[in-house]
Amino acid sequence: MELRIAHLYAHFLNIYGDRGNIIALSQRAKWRQIEVKVDAIDLGQNIDPEYYDFYFVGGGQDKQQIVIAEDLLKKADALRKATEGGAVVLSVCGGYQLLGHYYKPHEGPELKGISLVDAHTVAGNRRMIGNVIVKREDATTLVGFENHSGKTYLGKGVNALGKAIVGNGNNGEDKLEGLAQGTIYGTYLHGSLLPKNPEFADLLLSQALSRRYGSQNLKPLDDKLETLAHKRALTLPA
Repeated sequence: MELRIAHLYAHFLNIYGDRGNIIALSQRAKWRQIEVKVDAIDLGQNIDPEYYDFYFVGGGQDKQQIVIAEDLLKKADALRKATEGGAVVLSVCGGYQLLGHYYKPHEGPELKGISLVDAHTVAGNRRMIGNVIVKREDATTLVGFENHSGKTYLGKGVNALGKAIVGNGNNGEDKLEGLAQGTIYGTYLHGSLLPKNPEFADLLLSQALSRRYGSQNLKPLDDKLETLAHKRALTLPA
């Protein structure tokens, strides 16, 4: 098997080492003898919606979002077709915000999102910084670190990634964190997210592989170090 990864705007959106998610997912695939191909997709490059299994969009500051927002709109149809075909999208912070309808910064014009998900984001008046623990519906936890002033609100009936039992989550009000819609995921969790959350990483990996190879039961890995990192993060102050 082969895993095909598209890293969107790798040179613009990599705040807090978000590319660590690509490294973790790739390594977990390689440990299972799955070949991995990673392509950086930058400004002006087209996407073949039939080709890639996994798309990653990292975080950035407003100035980076302004640079890529118009270009991302040109890729919107391809990304929509890709997810309809079973491809997985993981978006963090600034990338997450632009998957929704719009991001309204404090100054300057509203940045139009690609409306891949029913959500919108407005700039808040305080910075939400600190460790985060998210409890998912299946009682598993995700750990990470948030640093954002944007406040994201999900549309009616849109599922969150989970509930922030420590930290602010999407907006610091409803305690929801991230978004999970089919194979589309958004989150404010940096850290990077996937190295310390191996169960979630394997969920994304199995979904991505299922697009071309059918349902997957991944071979278990020795996750002692990853589990220790996760457990340690559960004890950190907010």
